[in-house]
Amino acid sequence: MRLSGLKVKTVERIVVHVPFTPRCQVWNQREVWQWGISEIIRVTTNVRGLVGFGETLLHYTWGRVSEEAVQRVIGGNPVEFLGDDRLGAGLQMALYDVVGKALEVPVYRLLNLPKVRDWCPISWWNIDMSPEAFAEEAKEAVAYGYTSYKIKARPWWDIYAQVEAISRVTPPNFKLDLDWNQMLLTVGNAGPVLSQLDRYGRVAIYESPIFQRDVEGNRHLRSLTTRPIALHFGEPPFPTVARRGVCDGFVVSGGIASILRQAALADAFEMPFWLQMVGTGLTTALSLHLGAVLKRAVWPAVNCLNNYADDLLKRAIEIVGGYARVPEGSGLGVELDEEALMRYRMRPPYAISRPRLLLQVVWPQGFAVWYRDMQQCWDDFLAGNQPVQERGVRMETFADDGSKEWADLFQHLQQGPIRTKEEAHSA
Repeated sequence: MRLSGLKVKTVERIVVHVPFTPRCQVWNQREVWQWGISEIIRVTTNVRGLVGFGETLLHYTWGRVSEEAVQRVIGGNPVEFLGDDRLGAGLQMALYDVVGKALEVPVYRLLNLPKVRDWCPISWWNIDMSPEAFAEEAKEAVAYGYTSYKIKARPWWDIYAQVEAISRVTPPNFKLDLDWNQMLLTVGNAGPVLSQLDRYGRVAIYESPIFQRDVEGNRHLRSLTTRPIALHFGEPPFPTVARRGVCDGFVVSGGIASILRQAALADAFEMPFWLQMVGTGLTTALSLHLGAVLKRAVWPAVNCLNNYADDLLKRAIEIVGGYARVPEGSGLGVELDEEALMRYRMRPPYAISRPRLLLQVVWPQGFAVWYRDMQQCWDDFLAGNQPVQERGVRMETFADDGSKEWADLFQHLQQGPIRTKEEAHSA
């Protein structure tokens, strides 16, 4: 098909609320309760039947689609906008999909790089959970063909118990990547923790154990562990990372042009990375097209697909032995389930109120700290006000039960966290 006369006719935005799986719903509600809200972009053209689709998680993805971006592409040739990260995730994805379909080639052929793999490594992912819940998730991951699991490591859970619980229910080749989001704070805290975790054969990679800005701390930490340390690309600036040996690899994310730039720099220094592109089936498909041509995308991609009860696709992406097959059909190479869009369609406002939950972190030494929400908990731990990564620590969650006792405690917590001598008890 000739592309010279191809024009964008309409851009439709369909917001859906895709349910989490039951177990993910229980744990996601504390912190990422809005990740199920997805804006699906449908781009139609002046060619009958030629339609492209894209996706934006409205409360997470790197770039939302603006009305200005929509108006800018209408009437234009979609080819002219490829690689323009200013469009936002869903619109950019939909334009790649429609151009690939017009040319009858998969999206990876539009990236001007040679294909390096037909199957891409992919990871199961979850927010922080109890050891027991992580073990149940890991068993499900194995059943679906995954061999890698990226989890959120947090100082309000016993990371050793979590690793041991997962190890008991998975085969020896099942690997764990641990992401602290900087919550070990300093190399003095992190060194002993990583040294202990190095003893577990399942543990593969550590992400952001301490503050990424701490150049010397991260350099020293690399010398204390036998596992690679990964940082989000961009902090510290890449020249500093390359000159000073700050980390072993990266988390790469963003728009297509940004990802290609990050990947080129990583490749020049032979540094591996994860592709981190969170969403349902459409986003996962785009991640596979990028992984097909990015030489250093050898760490398992993080798409969080397993969190959703529906991938919004008519046919699921195939996963075998920890790898997902790169779609070979034209465009994204997957078919959107438009009936599912109607089933999950959401009315404005496109937001869900934060669940009212009280949190209690309990240490086995006989004290606990109460928090009004996860943000207050994060702030307290990042300020260094609580013990870091001790054995036996757990978090308990208490939903609003309508009682005066719950309401009074919630009100008291507006002033700050509350420390108590008691161990876990109901609100």
